[in-house]
Amino acid sequence: MYSEFKVIDIGHKGYSIDKALVELEVAVSDCIFSEKTRVIKIIHGHGTGALKKGVREWCGFQEGRFQAVVNGEDYSLFNPTAANMRADCGSPSDQDLERKNGAITYIWLW
Repeated sequence: MYSEFKVIDIGHKGYSIDKALVELEVAVSDCIFSEKTRVIKIIHGHGTGALKKGVREWCGFQEGRFQAVVNGEDYSLFNPTAANMRADCGSPSDQDLERKNGAITYIWLW
């Protein structure tokens, strides 16, 4: 069983959107191939909103690659997808649960 909950911070490095998305792709691929990670928490920050939009569009283009994508605004115990995702990786302690934090996006891997 997978149990790792991984955090990837691409929002605080000053990267361009393209460079941040390349780093995200590499990190997600590493997580998939390591077969240890179930959930990836991506910190893209608030900023202008461009990186958030880029990350979420990128996730949308990955159809079938992930079990689900949960936006930080929807990360709640009352969201069935978020609750199932959390249970699948051992319900990790996460300060952003119930905070409606738009600066993060979660990817639930297969």
